[in-house]
Amino acid sequence: MSFTDYELDPRLLKTLDKQQITEPTPVQEQTIPVALTGRDLVAIAQTGTGKTLAFALPSLTCLGQGTPKRNQMLVLVPTRELAVQVNEVIENLGRTMGIRSTAIYGGVSLDRQAEQLRRGSTVIVATPGRLLDHLGRGTVRLGELAILVLDEADRMLDMGFMPDLQRILAKLPKDRQTLMTSATFPDEIAYLSREMLNNPERITVGSVAKPVDKVRQILYPVHHGEKLSLLMEILGSKEKEIGSALVFLRTKHRTDRLAQTLKKAGFPATTIHGDCSQRQRELALKGFRSGKFSILVATDVAARGLDVDGISHVFNYDIPPNSEDYVHRVGRTARAEAEGDAITFVCPDEHLALYAIEKSLGKNLPRAEREGAPSVLSLFHERGSKAAPRKSSHRRAFARRR
Repeated sequence: MSFTDYELDPRLLKTLDKQQITEPTPVQEQTIPVALTGRDLVAIAQTGTGKTLAFALPSLTCLGQGTPKRNQMLVLVPTRELAVQVNEVIENLGRTMGIRSTAIYGGVSLDRQAEQLRRGSTVIVATPGRLLDHLGRGTVRLGELAILVLDEADRMLDMGFMPDLQRILAKLPKDRQTLMTSATFPDEIAYLSREMLNNPERITVGSVAKPVDKVRQILYPVHHGEKLSLLMEILGSKEKEIGSALVFLRTKHRTDRLAQTLKKAGFPATTIHGDCSQRQRELALKGFRSGKFSILVATDVAARGLDVDGISHVFNYDIPPNSEDYVHRVGRTARAEAEGDAITFVCPDEHLALYAIEKSLGKNLPRAEREGAPSVLSLFHERGSKAAPRKSSHRRAFARRR
């Protein structure tokens, strides 16, 4: 299968050819023909499978059939980073078609963005909160909107954007095409698709809420106080061949502290988290992409929407509290058919978080053999049973009385 097999705009095909993108991924293969018909759809696929091109190519083809107009397409995304990245993809594709794109997100001047909107763009890529700011000020009007994309819809719901989405949709024309992408399909996404889409086609590619097969996953049982020395040992290992690494922690303060410690130890590290200004985020990502920094220490603000080629390793310095965050973290490596390693540190008192992840994956993650490593209980058994924690004697007595 090739992109030339679809009725895509020839100008898009030339751009893809220049970028040496010739074969669609499975999600693109199934999504593009449906989207070209103008039908609403929900595309459920793992992180890193190419969902951006899956909606961008057919949408731009449809827009290119006539004279591009102002604000014909709106892409809603959960984070600033994803807004920037999706906008770059659409800008590169639309340049030869005379289709301009503008990214609208928080952390930068409203007035500067208002000026960009006044100049006019065919496509707007926006975070919900900042778009509502502009709608309230009257600096953007969406009465001519033809295509709406809800990108990373599950993440937008996780971040509490449902009220914002409802307010935005109330201002949009009902006669439009709506496309939704998501890495998971919980009940909330099913409800959202019923409420906001018109009889959508549902496309599911691969195993939902599981990392791609090319991610090599491994656990390192460790005591809390030994995490730093273990991380530096692995980062400094010649056997691991670490090209670029993404290290996830739970809190902003510890993220800054770990990055500073790594830099003092000679590791080229930078950081990104929710308290970083937009300028700081841009510099950190630019330095990480260019290779100036080979290590990016981050909170989960980077788990979604961070699209950097060639990340060889993802470290869960702090094990994520649920399986969804685990999948999105490790999905930052092994992208676009590449291979990658996901290394998770787990402490003995974190066995419940580990159980949730292994149960969702349907298997026990392999443990690294390491002298002096603590034992970490796994409650999941691959035959489908689970060894639940034993109740205390007073809880068992209470259960009998009930």
